Amino acid sequence: MAAVESDRDPPSALCSEFLNFSAKDTASRWLVASNLEQEVYRHLAMYVPRILCVGPNGGVSSREEQREEQREELACQLLLSAPLEWLLLGEEPAAGLAQLQENNQPSPLCGHVFKVGEPTYSCRECAADPTCVLCMQCFLSSIHKDHRYRMTTSGGGGFCDCGDAEAWKKGPYCQKHIPTDSNRDSEEDPVAQLPADLVARGYSIFSIILKYAVDLLTWEQEDQLPAGLEPPERGDMYYCMLFNDEVHTYEQVIYTLQKAVNCSQKEAVSFATTVDRDGRKSVRYGDFQFCEQAKSVIVRNTSRQSKPLRVHVMHSSVVAHQCFALKALSWLGQIIQYSDGLRRILCQVGLQGKGENSSLVDRLMLNDSKMWKGARNIYHQLLMNSLLMDLKYKKIFAIQFAKNYRRLQTDFMEDDHERVVSVTSLSVQLFTVPTMARMLMVEENLMTTIIRTFVDHLRHRDLQGRFQFDRYTAQQAFKFGRVQSLIGDLKYVLISCPTEWSDELRLKFLEGLDAFLELLKCMQGMDPVVRQVGQHIEMEPEWEAAFTLQMKLTHIISMIQEWCSTDERVLIEAYRKCLTALSHCHSGLSDGEQPITLSLSGHSVDTFRYQVSQDKVSIHLPVCRLLAGLHVLLSRTEVASHYPKQLPLSELSPPLLIELPLRCLVLCAQVHAGMWRRNGFSLINQIYYYHNVKCRVEMFDKDIIMLQAGASMMDPNHFLMIVMSRFELFHIFSCADVRKRYREANKDLVQQNNTLIEEMLHLIIMVVGERYIAGVGQVEPFDEIRREIIHQLSVRPMAHSELVKALPENGNKETGLERVIDNVASFKKPGVTGRGLYELRPEWNKHFNLYFHHYSRADQSKAEEAQRKLRRQNGEDTALPPPLPPPLCPLFASLVNLLQSDVLLAVEGAVLQWAVEPSGGGWTESMLQRVLHLVGMALLEEQQQLENSSGDDDNVTFNYTCKITRPGEAPSTSGSVLALLESLQNAPHLEVHKDMITWILKMVANIKTMRERTSSTCTIGISPGQGSEETVRDKDKAERKRKAEMARLRREKIMAQMSEMQKHFINENKELFQQSLEELEASTSAAAEDSPPISETTCFSQVCVGPRRVGGAQRHQLVTCILCQEEQELRGHGRAMVLAAFVQRSTVLSKNRHRNLPDPEHHDPLFMHPDLSQGIHTTSCGHIMHATCWQRYFEAVQFKEQRRQQRLRGHTSYDVENGEFLCPLCECLSNTVIPLLPHARSPDCSVTHPSLEVWLKTTSQQIAALHSAYSKQSDEEAKPEVPEGFRVDFTPQNAFSSSISAMITTFSMSTYKVGLKLNPNEQDHRVQVLSWSTCAYTIQSIEHLLMDEEKPLFGSLPCRQDDCLSSLTRFGSTCWTAAPLKTVHTHFIRLFTALVPDIRVENIPCILDIDMFHLLVYSVLSYSSVHCLDQSGRSVVDSAHLHILHLVTVAHLVQILLTSTTDEVCMDQESGGSEEEELTCQMYNSLRKHLDSVLPEVSSGWQLWRCVKVGVLPFLRSAALFFHYLNSTAPPDDLLVAGPGQWEALCSYLSLPSNLLRLHHSHHTLLEPLIHRWCSHPGVRQTLQVGGVVVRFPRESNRLIDLPEDYSTLINQASSFTCPRSGGDKSRAPTLCLICGSMLCSQSYCCQTEVDGEDVGACTAHAFTCGAGLGLFLRVRESQVLFVAGKTKGCFYPPPYLDDYGETDQGLKRGNPLHLCSERYRKIERLWRQHAIAEVIGHAQEANQTLVAIDWQHL
Repeated sequence: MAAVESDRDPPSALCSEFLNFSAKDTASRWLVASNLEQEVYRHLAMYVPRILCVGPNGGVSSREEQREEQREELACQLLLSAPLEWLLLGEEPAAGLAQLQENNQPSPLCGHVFKVGEPTYSCRECAADPTCVLCMQCFLSSIHKDHRYRMTTSGGGGFCDCGDAEAWKKGPYCQKHIPTDSNRDSEEDPVAQLPADLVARGYSIFSIILKYAVDLLTWEQEDQLPAGLEPPERGDMYYCMLFNDEVHTYEQVIYTLQKAVNCSQKEAVSFATTVDRDGRKSVRYGDFQFCEQAKSVIVRNTSRQSKPLRVHVMHSSVVAHQCFALKALSWLGQIIQYSDGLRRILCQVGLQGKGENSSLVDRLMLNDSKMWKGARNIYHQLLMNSLLMDLKYKKIFAIQFAKNYRRLQTDFMEDDHERVVSVTSLSVQLFTVPTMARMLMVEENLMTTIIRTFVDHLRHRDLQGRFQFDRYTAQQAFKFGRVQSLIGDLKYVLISCPTEWSDELRLKFLEGLDAFLELLKCMQGMDPVVRQVGQHIEMEPEWEAAFTLQMKLTHIISMIQEWCSTDERVLIEAYRKCLTALSHCHSGLSDGEQPITLSLSGHSVDTFRYQVSQDKVSIHLPVCRLLAGLHVLLSRTEVASHYPKQLPLSELSPPLLIELPLRCLVLCAQVHAGMWRRNGFSLINQIYYYHNVKCRVEMFDKDIIMLQAGASMMDPNHFLMIVMSRFELFHIFSCADVRKRYREANKDLVQQNNTLIEEMLHLIIMVVGERYIAGVGQVEPFDEIRREIIHQLSVRPMAHSELVKALPENGNKETGLERVIDNVASFKKPGVTGRGLYELRPEWNKHFNLYFHHYSRADQSKAEEAQRKLRRQNGEDTALPPPLPPPLCPLFASLVNLLQSDVLLAVEGAVLQWAVEPSGGGWTESMLQRVLHLVGMALLEEQQQLENSSGDDDNVTFNYTCKITRPGEAPSTSGSVLALLESLQNAPHLEVHKDMITWILKMVANIKTMRERTSSTCTIGISPGQGSEETVRDKDKAERKRKAEMARLRREKIMAQMSEMQKHFINENKELFQQSLEELEASTSAAAEDSPPISETTCFSQVCVGPRRVGGAQRHQLVTCILCQEEQELRGHGRAMVLAAFVQRSTVLSKNRHRNLPDPEHHDPLFMHPDLSQGIHTTSCGHIMHATCWQRYFEAVQFKEQRRQQRLRGHTSYDVENGEFLCPLCECLSNTVIPLLPHARSPDCSVTHPSLEVWLKTTSQQIAALHSAYSKQSDEEAKPEVPEGFRVDFTPQNAFSSSISAMITTFSMSTYKVGLKLNPNEQDHRVQVLSWSTCAYTIQSIEHLLMDEEKPLFGSLPCRQDDCLSSLTRFGSTCWTAAPLKTVHTHFIRLFTALVPDIRVENIPCILDIDMFHLLVYSVLSYSSVHCLDQSGRSVVDSAHLHILHLVTVAHLVQILLTSTTDEVCMDQESGGSEEEELTCQMYNSLRKHLDSVLPEVSSGWQLWRCVKVGVLPFLRSAALFFHYLNSTAPPDDLLVAGPGQWEALCSYLSLPSNLLRLHHSHHTLLEPLIHRWCSHPGVRQTLQVGGVVVRFPRESNRLIDLPEDYSTLINQASSFTCPRSGGDKSRAPTLCLICGSMLCSQSYCCQTEVDGEDVGACTAHAFTCGAGLGLFLRVRESQVLFVAGKTKGCFYPPPYLDDYGETDQGLKRGNPLHLCSERYRKIERLWRQHAIAEVIGHAQEANQTLVAIDWQHL
């Protein structure tokens, strides 16, 4: 590396030049130069290699790298861009630019280029198409913010369309960009407004710099520079430059780099990230050989599976100039922002050129795919800032772009970068402008170019010239993916229909249509299938590519039809062309097929033999379907009736038109009938998509229309016969006794034919009845959408998003739902979970059609059930007759004749006949139901014709009723259709259809009366007919009512009998019930257990601490094990019973999240800091087991886990290694068990209660004795006096059986392991402290919760929390028995010293650094260990507890007064003041005295007392909970309700005076010296004076951060968030911590850090510092809440943001505006405060065990 060093010394030499360099002089020297280009080049040649790219940039720390970058920036500005600015402006750049900006008229175009992830807004009412978007600033000050809009996040690269009048139907300008009058006439050239000399200089400078940049970015040689740029002294240093590709993964690149350039994993990751972001990165610097060697390793390592990574060894000066070229382009982009004139000069320079593709912009475009990502991005940005912002040059550029379109696209196909970084992506900026798209279509024949390019790139064809996708290699599949972007471009061109057509436009559009028909001809009949008979298909054929193509083209086909509909001449011409194309496809259809003649019911028709079940059939018929679409347009635009001469309608052969669509529909029917089972899943998938909402508009729907068109031009009987023949059912209906013979035949065959008959009848229903297409029926598009919605909501109430998915989208991503929905449905808002639903309004039920053509089978049966149920509820009959159809258009009018054709009557008669003799299995109920539906449709049609006819019977051509009363001619029927129906009306096996048959017979009667009336007289209205129907209906209703009443009475009678029996049973078995009730009372939790009946004691005598405490009655506590169901009494020496529990570290109460986590080896947890920065929290599900049962269960879980790991991956929802398991009953996550211990004993009232003074003295003596015993002093005489009866060497007997002791150790070890993150060590002296700690912390957090939710202190806790606290506290009071006494004594001595200072004990924190509640709990729980040595029998634990409570309370009061901040402004209460206030003032003043006036003076005692009272309340509430559970004392009534009277009740319950300051006052002499010693601790003064972290009381509850009401504010914040590690790069997955508000860069390599030797993502790492391993995050781009716990657990949770329809939008796919739902956010906050996040994650992971696990630790 010696060479490198010598090469690094220029900076110092450069510095001196740097100081002497004058940009002004250089510029003036250039100004007079004869050849400016030569001068500038010489300057660049000299400086560029010396400033940029000197030396290696791997292996330096990131800070040095930043410094290096800043130095380069500065040098570039001073030495290179400053002289250019001087030269251009001829004056001081800052002043000159300001001047330019002042004279410039701002453009009305916004032109803000979007960053990745920035929010964009599109108005759904006013945007010309979905690509027209606004940036947030423009949107908020535009009229569109009150419209329906869609919000998405940008992929980067587009720009804001504010100010572009063509992009918006109305409101094109926001407030900021409203054009002023002066620039309305912006036709004048902005260059003319600049000084002439500036213009001349601009031209020359811009052309030199742009040419320089283009030369270097398109430069191919790695060792040479363009002429004029060779450096004065050429070094011999090279870079090994690695380029990005989209083939290799991050992992491959990282691995390869580590091998090739010997770097660490971290450096390799940083290299890979930069390559991915900028497109290239140098990975080695040195001489040629050195770099070449790295290159060969990289190429060798990556060329195994695919093409190798691209690596070049480049001379350092080439790299330097390329870097500067990018800086130069950015500089040009900045300069032109100041003036439109300069912008136009740059456009002229870029686009001028002599000859084909000679301009600089052309050279850039055509070399686009050779450049690296960073270079592309910068020049695309420049093109956007210049050419696309200048409307005149935008046109010229668009023409160049269109000229080169084919070459650019071909380059793009060969390239492997994403489209975002390809120049072809600029098409969206050019083609979506309607005027420009049409200009390019006319001048450059753009439509044809795009389609032809597309067809040329799909080269695989079969012998008939159709596309063939089944032999695609990976390479071709990749290309197929890229070629689809061309369809996108075509969509942009066609997205808005022309309002006026010119002749050229007609010509070019039809030329484009020709090309498009060529494309469709290649698709017609592709992927044909043949039915597999005998054995299953071996290879599933490829079907997806063809459907992908179909889906992509769906909108194009619809748009072409829309274009045709706007001009009659175009429509006629297009129809002709399409027909020609179709007849070309049809040629050869019937060749070689044998002709046959079919005859039935006296009609015969000629056709040819073809069987779907034996021959080839294809589902892709785009040419047919386009013709069907155009045929409907002929009807809709009435061209057919206006210009019948010009239309080639006579050339149409209807049987040929219907042939292919019919085959397709028969194929679907046969697949339903199970005839194609052996063809595998590919066919099922094709049929699914054929009907799917994404494809059906241009597939299934058009096939139905084609059949309608054919049927309307044919004899209906002929049509039906051909249909029956294609369904392969003709033989069944054409011969008389076929059914008799066919019954014995194969059962499968019978079933198949039944299904086919059902499908055929359904098809006929659709052909006649589907009239909701404008052009088939007389309807508006509005009606069509309304009908879709009615039928969707008939299945069930649906959410908005489900409805949107169920409706087809148009090219603008609109479904038209909003216009209709409020008319037909009512909206129900969601609660805290779930989503808003739309329900159908009842008045629309009459429009329900059971055979709606878009129902899947499942939907149809659900809808039928729902509708019948609804009708039953409303007390109506359950018939579901067909709804009234809209009238048909003239072109399709003859369709109705199908209903009265002889062939259909014969079919109906046959089915009814079969139904009459139900013995055979030759018919099905659904078949009958369809026939009844068809009969109903015919009757409705006749009724409508009668109503519309003006009374002359001759008008009514439809006489179905006459036909169904005639006996059938066909031999298969006996009796007329009507007679058959009448005989079926009361058939017992057709109960379900009875109502429908009744309805039909009524209709027939109705029509008869109408006909009789019209023949007799025309004047009478129709009412009598309806009257008869009404009376029948009323009778029906009355009958129903009677039945319902009977049923009700019967029900009531039965209920009465049952309740009588129940009473009887209870009386019989009285003893049994008594007993169980008693047990129930006995086993309820501690709240009620212990109190003697309340009546004896007044409520204030309830005391839970001290000698006066009321103990629980000695009650036996019985519990049941959930595993073996045995009952057991809790006894100290009995079998151990345990409670499943979960222990976790918590920062929920933390007041200081910046405190570093303690070093587990040396951390001393004895004194908890009042900021509670980290605690240990325990929760339980409340389920109890025998310890032995639990151990057996846990061993089984462990064994199962080992077996699973051998088989599969680890189980995710619990981690057995860490002792986790799921509760066997409720599957709640647990990681330990708490032993259940018996209640505390009742207090011993025989012993006197020592005063505080006596107790302090005794305890001090006891401590002194312990000190001397433990310090092993040899001097006999120095022994302190030992209180009487106190035996230091006494060993108490163990009160617990071995199994309970073992469980005590188990739980202690769990808290130790979780709290300190250490391996279990029973000898560690901190074990007990952590057990006490979890008890104190859990009580504190529950007290906080109750306070925040304003619930009473007692009685409102759920059972599981109550049991948990009770067992935790009792456990805490006994866990010292499992430890050596000396350890516990040491703890007590140190705790006691904190209250009563003692010089023998060091390292006691000052009073401000101790949390008093923790101190109280620890002292009370450890005191027992000292008390057990006192064998005098004269002292009692309770007195000690009371004295400790008093002392700690006084200390807490001092703490509160020291940290109190009072606002002096408060009005002074009446001067006298109460006793409380006086005493408070006294205490405060004495504290001031002790501290020499560090405290401010406070005059108002009232304020101080208020401060104290509020501050001390949480402590008292927590203490009350603690002593309640410790001593099992029932709480007073006042504390069981929330409300007034809490303070007095609380103080008396804790046997404290309600004026707490009396504690201080009554023991003044005793306490003053203590207080003095507390205050004189150096820490106190330091904290108060220096202003350390002072915790104020009461500590406020932590909340999750405030979120903005509007979600786009968040997206905006996130889009400006850059990744903290990769210099200024936008983060791909910005994620917000909901606990502290930090924004993190999640899910990316750049921000991975190491935690415990494992690489984890930013969220997991942050969770460890912010939430002790638990995190709540909002993933901003995905709109998802993420919960993580530790490294391996996590889950996604619904976000608290909802759209107006009450739905969340995870992944922001729908783009509806989102607003904060505060209830849902509070729910998340409550989960966090209750420490339930880990449980939620556990349940989520248990419920969702998919095979693809998410690596939570990488998020």
